[in-house]
Amino acid sequence: MAKKNVTPDSKKGGWIKKFGIGLLGGLIGGLLVIGGFYYFSNGNPFQTNEATSSSGVTDNNDDVQVSDVKVDADSDTTDAVENVQNAVVSVINLQNSSPQESGGIFGTEQPEGNSEDDEEPAGEGSGVIYKEDGGDAYIVTNNHVVAGQSGLEVVMADGSREQAELVGTDAYTDLAVLKISSDNVDTVATFGDSDELQVGEPAIAIGSPLGSDYANSVTQGIISSVNRLVSSQNESGEDVSTNAIQTDAAINPGNSGGPLVNAGGQVVGINSSKIASSGQAGVSVEGMGFAIPSNDVTDIINELEENGEIARPALGISMLDLNTIPTEQRQRVLQIPEDVENGVVVENPGDGTPASDAGLEQYDVITKVDDKEIKDSTELRAALYEKSVGDTLKLTFYRQDDAQSVNVKLSEDQSIIESNNE
Repeated sequence: MAKKNVTPDSKKGGWIKKFGIGLLGGLIGGLLVIGGFYYFSNGNPFQTNEATSSSGVTDNNDDVQVSDVKVDADSDTTDAVENVQNAVVSVINLQNSSPQESGGIFGTEQPEGNSEDDEEPAGEGSGVIYKEDGGDAYIVTNNHVVAGQSGLEVVMADGSREQAELVGTDAYTDLAVLKISSDNVDTVATFGDSDELQVGEPAIAIGSPLGSDYANSVTQGIISSVNRLVSSQNESGEDVSTNAIQTDAAINPGNSGGPLVNAGGQVVGINSSKIASSGQAGVSVEGMGFAIPSNDVTDIINELEENGEIARPALGISMLDLNTIPTEQRQRVLQIPEDVENGVVVENPGDGTPASDAGLEQYDVITKVDDKEIKDSTELRAALYEKSVGDTLKLTFYRQDDAQSVNVKLSEDQSIIESNNE
């Protein structure tokens, strides 16, 4: 059998032909896989790390980019807050603690020193330093913040604490004045003119919502309305109707007594209350807070500083709201015209009172004060308290079906004097 001649060149060409094509394809495929993995892991290998994104920030996968552009965050709000914030304080109402009747928790004895004279925090509110006089500084807050107190403590803006003395209170306007040492006082707030407030202008509330843990909290809104007549019941259980500023700046428990501030950093009101429910089941209310106007505040606190109380005028009568009297009794007892639906019934004019001296009698129905119609005793009291002791008040009333008017010279409310002397 003839032997086939094989030359070296022919051996090489045969090997490539037999194995080379498959091996070459495998090598090329492997390189493509490795290159693709590198591309998707590290980005385009042909793009340098100095390329910039469309936002102009350098793409650097190793470092977090921090802009060196400084933002000016100052505004009218920050300037206003800076003017008054250090004058805002937390007010802590201290009251005597009662020892456990059982001798302590779970029947154990009370620790030594825990006596009836021990005082514990019973509530917290806010206040604002408005005056410095010699070694004293004066703070205005709400009467309901200090009601029932046996001691008072003030937490300053820097966290230091001062013992406070109660100078005077007024339950009707819900205002109180405290006094502390001025040693640690470096900022005193300035009052603005609340009569100049405009609906829609900025309003800033500063205080301690939920207590001193959140002291000097700032919320912002607008003046929602002015001259709101807000009815409530004060700490004495008296129905009152007071003039108030309405705002949607967030006011929460603990903000009471703190300042409502305008864009100029002036105190234009003292935060007093908020409406959380409309009285209808399931209906909650947001953004309805109320503040006592600064022009009313300054009048009250000046008198509290001087006298410790407010001398309010009185008619000396006991009274009932006409709208609470059944129709049958109106016709049979009062005998007033059917179209008289609102007013105040004189239940008892008293003896030697301004009302009786002016000639008012039992079952007279007062319908106007100084020619302005009144709806109930709350509005009568509000009109009365706009007067001073010694002023004259014109009352229009019905005696049965006869409309009459008298002028009453007002004396001081003896019930206030008696309660302050108790």
